[in-house]
Amino acid sequence: MEGVTVVVLFLACSFITSSAYPLCASNLEPPGPAKANLTFCTAPEYAANGCCSAQDDTNLSTTFKSMNISDANCSAVVKQILCSRCDKYSADLYGLEISEPRSVPFLCTNGTTSYCSQVWSACAKVNITNSIFQPGLQIFPNTSSKASAPLNTFYTSQAAFCAGAAPESVAGNFCFSGTPFVVPQASANYTPPAGICLEKVLNISDAVGDSGIYLNMVPHPDGSSRVFLSTQAGLVWLANVSKTASGQPFSVDFTTPFLNISSRTIVSDEIGMMGLAFHPNFVNNGRFFVSYDCDSRKHPDCVATCGCQRANGCNTTLIGAGVCQYSAIVAEYSANATGSTPSAALRANPTEIRRIFSFGLPYNNHHAGGLWFGPTDKYLYYPLGDGGGAGDIWNNAQNKNLPLGKMMRLDVDNIPSAAQVTSMGLYGNYSIPSTNPFVGVNNTRGEIYALGLRNPWRCSFDSQRPTYFYCGDVGQSDVEEVDLISRGGNYGWRVYEGTEVFKPPSTPGGSTNPNSINAIFPIIEYTHASLPFKGSASITGGYVSYSTQDACAYGKYIYGDLFGIMWAAAERPAYSGNYTVSSLPFTCTPNSPIKCNITSSGLQIGMIISYGEDNNADFYVLATTGLYRLVSPSHCNITCTATLALTPNSAPAGSNADPSFLSGLRNGILYAALAVVALVWS
Repeated sequence: MEGVTVVVLFLACSFITSSAYPLCASNLEPPGPAKANLTFCTAPEYAANGCCSAQDDTNLSTTFKSMNISDANCSAVVKQILCSRCDKYSADLYGLEISEPRSVPFLCTNGTTSYCSQVWSACAKVNITNSIFQPGLQIFPNTSSKASAPLNTFYTSQAAFCAGAAPESVAGNFCFSGTPFVVPQASANYTPPAGICLEKVLNISDAVGDSGIYLNMVPHPDGSSRVFLSTQAGLVWLANVSKTASGQPFSVDFTTPFLNISSRTIVSDEIGMMGLAFHPNFVNNGRFFVSYDCDSRKHPDCVATCGCQRANGCNTTLIGAGVCQYSAIVAEYSANATGSTPSAALRANPTEIRRIFSFGLPYNNHHAGGLWFGPTDKYLYYPLGDGGGAGDIWNNAQNKNLPLGKMMRLDVDNIPSAAQVTSMGLYGNYSIPSTNPFVGVNNTRGEIYALGLRNPWRCSFDSQRPTYFYCGDVGQSDVEEVDLISRGGNYGWRVYEGTEVFKPPSTPGGSTNPNSINAIFPIIEYTHASLPFKGSASITGGYVSYSTQDACAYGKYIYGDLFGIMWAAAERPAYSGNYTVSSLPFTCTPNSPIKCNITSSGLQIGMIISYGEDNNADFYVLATTGLYRLVSPSHCNITCTATLALTPNSAPAGSNADPSFLSGLRNGILYAALAVVALVWS
């Protein structure tokens, strides 16, 4: 179609490959070259790009010697296992994204010559002092002593040992085979999606009394064919999802919103209702959460700790009038107090149940504010931008004493008393998960999960690889980026913008030396200069599509730019952190339930505000012209020769597992146009 051709002309380019570092088990930071010779763990891979310093190497050697292993074969495999701490993939080998730290990595069990079998054969009858294989120490948050005994003292058989050393849930993913982990090679014949076909299922003008620009789409937690749609103005609508390619639009009763907090917020540039998330047990408890910006001059209950304070050396006179006029709020609401079960509720209780979080915002931009529950840990993830202005002049994103420029992780199931909130200096009614990276560290906030973010706009957990947590982070003036968020990760802002060193316009709040941080660089980035339009750019983070409507887009991370461009990214090979990015043309099916606006320049989708998915894993684009759903490319005469194997057979575990199998797995986690632009870019 003509629209597809035009977009291809705009974006035609060779594949762009970006990468992110794996993470180390010791600190969940990127690996790097050893600064001194490693004399114990001498594998070249560990020295060139690993997780051990010379001191770490010495400590491992000391631990090994203290084991007093007399048998040479057992001694060799134990040394290999100890040195796996130096592997650049050690965080995954030790399961740090899905469990407490382990004493040994997950051991490969593939085939008759599995490494786990080798370990058993070598050490089953050999005494090991302070054995790392002792049951109960396989996961060891606090360990005071270890037994001295051979493996067969702890386990009755090889099968029993390997069942504990390589649990079934992870046996097909990362595991240690005695040598540095090597990801499988990517297939050389990769073909990106030629384009995607969309159908329009809602107009922007449908919502009575509201512009209809949807910022969030959340599938109903009961698994039904319904979704929640929220707007910047503070309305939440419950929509019935039509069948894909049925010719029917969504059905929404716009006379009765599920929730209306429009009186609590205001729409102005980047101010409004930003996030919506439903408790993992919503079907039983009816709890859900919204984040919004509240005018503290209009609503005194919204007055909060100001983000311009001594902790960041902020000078209110340099900001001017309006400093901390708006507060970032996370509030809890309920669908349980409406006389019906949560799943049957068509309206929520409009009265706020509990104030979860509140913080005063220095400026009127960079509020971020999305909400997501972790698919495995069930904690609430909540990002705030760097506080606004230009260039983060107060260096908020690198300041661990403030929530600005951070991804926070909150426990909303263990609510402290009012006295505890005060004594602990919390920003609201939540607890801090004990596994947050900075708990108990001086001069830090325990709420922080990751730092160094500018304005994370739209994040998502990969539904089939839940440890992959993608966030699009809006750049300043040159670079837009996508980050994989990990516990304790520092994503560089404002030391870096993407992978480029950033020079702020002024630094009244101080600076951070690039050598003082171990920045995790983006998996994907693009420069403003690379776009067909000039002067404006703002990334909109997306989702990994698992829509069965399009086999060619399946498993690809689809994201875009606010100004109407999309891309598809594929990790090649799996686990490598290397992403192959290609332009993603888009058009509209002639059979769209609501007619699309297609001109000589192609589909006029408007600005891309967000993305979404429903309980059928269908993929959606939330734009300023309406809500669009991904349909089969055949509806738009787009060729896709790929087929889906949705239930792959088991593959051998370990680094030699088939790449096509590995790629599908991992541990398991319109107001004024200018106002819309300013929502994520300024």
